Amino acid sequence: MASTVLDGPDDVRAHLGRHLGHSEWIEIDQDRVTLFADATGDHQWIHVDPERATKGPFGAPIAHGYLTLSISNLFLPQIVEVRGFSAGVNYGVDKVRFPSPVKVGARIRAGAELTAISEVNGGLQTTIVITIDIEGGTKPACVIESLSRWLY
Repeated sequence: MASTVLDGPDDVRAHLGRHLGHSEWIEIDQDRVTLFADATGDHQWIHVDPERATKGPFGAPIAHGYLTLSISNLFLPQIVEVRGFSAGVNYGVDKVRFPSPVKVGARIRAGAELTAISEVNGGLQTTIVITIDIEGGTKPACVIESLSRWLY
């Protein structure tokens, strides 16, 4: 169940500038990283060779940045559910940053804040800043300015 339920355009507007909650924590294991490497063809050793990666610059294998980004699709429905529209579609992102690598074995979760709303033909467009944190970390793993369209 989502931390926040937004029911219709007026409720979406009422939440502008608010933090919407956090997802559950998940562990990033080597199997997930390897499956992502297989799906994308990115088999760089810092991701898929644990023995070599342990001796490398991060001291462990790390998740692909785009794996961390893609997990936002797992996290966001845990944080917010939007009702009262005929459809919601991913419109893209304005900006993505990867301030800190996610080491295999680390746990991550996301928080989300509704930072912008604009009227578009047939609905609303929202910007939700999704911040993916690493448990015990000092910097986020990923910060995403995610754009969605909510159609009437």
